[in-house]
Amino acid sequence: MIVTTGPSIEGRTVARYLDVVSAQAIMGVNIGKDLTAGLRNIVGGRSKSYEGEIAKAVAEVMDELKVGAEALGADAIVSIDVDYETVGSNMLMVAASGTAVKLA
Repeated sequence: MIVTTGPSIEGRTVARYLDVVSAQAIMGVNIGKDLTAGLRNIVGGRSKSYEGEIAKAVAEVMDELKVGAEALGADAIVSIDVDYETVGSNMLMVAASGTAVKLA
C-alpha cells in the first residue's frame, strides 16, 4: 500500500477515487508519564514519554487507514492529513484521513 500526504504518486496515474478513509486513536497517558512530562515542562527538554505515545498512536492510525483502504480494493492512499489533539487533561488523540485510490 502506497501512502502519501501528496495529491498524487509520481509516475503513477490514479484510475479511480474510491472513498475517504479515516482513523482515530486516543491514547491515555498514565500518572508516571504525566509527572515526568510536568518535570520536563519546569526544567526544559523533550518529553520522551509523550513522544513515544504519539508515535504509537500515529502507527496505529496509519495501520487502520491501510486496512480501510485495502477493504475498498485500493492500491494507495493520497492526500493523507494527520491531526493531533488533547482530550481532557491526560489523553492524546491522533486522527488521520486520506483518499483511497485505485492506480492504473
